[in-house]
Amino acid sequence: MKVYIETYGCQMNVADSEVVVSILAGEGYEVTRRLSDADLVLINTCSVRENAEQRVRGRLDVFRMEKKKRPELIVGVIGCMAERLKHQLLEEEKSVDLVVGPDAYRDLPNLVRSAGTGLKAINVLLSREETYSDISPVRMDKNRVSSFVSIMRGCNNCCAFCIVPYTRGAERSRSIGTILREVEELAAMGYKEVTLLGQNVDSYRWKKEDGSITDFAGLLEAVAGVSPDMRVRFSTSHPKDMTDEVLHVMAAHHNICKSIHLPAQSGSTRMLELMRRGYTREWYLSRTEAIKRIMPDCSISTDLIAGFCTETEDDHRDTLSLMEQVQFDYAFMFKYSVRPNTLAARKMTDDVPEKVKTRRLQEIISLQGRLSAESKQRCIGQTYEVLAESISKKSAAELSGRNSQNMVVVFPKRNHAPGDYVQVQITGCTPATLIGDYV
Repeated sequence: MKVYIETYGCQMNVADSEVVVSILAGEGYEVTRRLSDADLVLINTCSVRENAEQRVRGRLDVFRMEKKKRPELIVGVIGCMAERLKHQLLEEEKSVDLVVGPDAYRDLPNLVRSAGTGLKAINVLLSREETYSDISPVRMDKNRVSSFVSIMRGCNNCCAFCIVPYTRGAERSRSIGTILREVEELAAMGYKEVTLLGQNVDSYRWKKEDGSITDFAGLLEAVAGVSPDMRVRFSTSHPKDMTDEVLHVMAAHHNICKSIHLPAQSGSTRMLELMRRGYTREWYLSRTEAIKRIMPDCSISTDLIAGFCTETEDDHRDTLSLMEQVQFDYAFMFKYSVRPNTLAARKMTDDVPEKVKTRRLQEIISLQGRLSAESKQRCIGQTYEVLAESISKKSAAELSGRNSQNMVVVFPKRNHAPGDYVQVQITGCTPATLIGDYV
């Protein structure tokens, strides 16, 4: 039996798909990259933004056509969209045979068997314990250089705009022993980089049998100690929880990458309070100042939302001024869109006109374009250790990789290969890429 799986959304979904494949492998399934060869089709979904769900709907249309040719084909929707829409998906999408939430993947073999008899199957129960910590994921990446390790699941923050707590449940941390085991397995397989994943990695807590607590700083240090030749990244940090202790651990270890993604969402304290982010503009700036003080070579990236409920021009200008003050290296920028069942959907009014949202977003994008260009210009003449990840898309004579600051670097291939660490001096840049030559 063969399973074809498509993954949308965040890195957590990528890690979840590898867990799903591992569970199905225990039932004799093999992964295929050809839809026409599949006995089972799974689409791992995201509900963070509406356009992510629309993309999934479009793919379900394609699967429906395939199912017309092969009625025995089983089609399943898994992940956050499955959790959000539940029975509605089975009713609206006639091609869908099973719907499985993020905490019910262990039940997939039973649900697939049930769907094979012609019955619709669903399990969207959320759990306060499930972390899949005993499952070794089947790595599906092509380059065999970098991979993801989930350290926790769920979220307790309940930001006003965010649907994640309602689709992934309450926060729970995975045992440090199983995390280290998985990292050791990756090192033994020759991987050169691991990214630790969580909705809010800074709130990681694991209580050992002796009663002692391992926090994220302790976990990060332990993972860095597994192999000095393996880079360590993490995502995502929450400004209200990031400690100086984490920053000092990062500074002390060469193999912990000097790059932090710190979502601001807004530069206005009033908006941050409405969003229920748990910090002020001043607190956020104190965190970025600490990063620059402890690790002057650390890059900082962020998420920004334009046009959240009641946002004024003054609030918008606060966001622009925050960007100028922090000098973000890059950012993910979005217009606010209402997500069902969130606090904002239930108790706030989406009252910023669409044209205003679009204009404000364009101003944010334009400013970040300048900041990103200036960030790359500052790199010219510098030498970085780059982990080669793949052959460049534009030329087989070049390699593409990333430096510690998470910037993409393209350089001549010559005698190097993906997986090599290469000292590269930066000679130029494009809007998206650093260009260099190895030293």
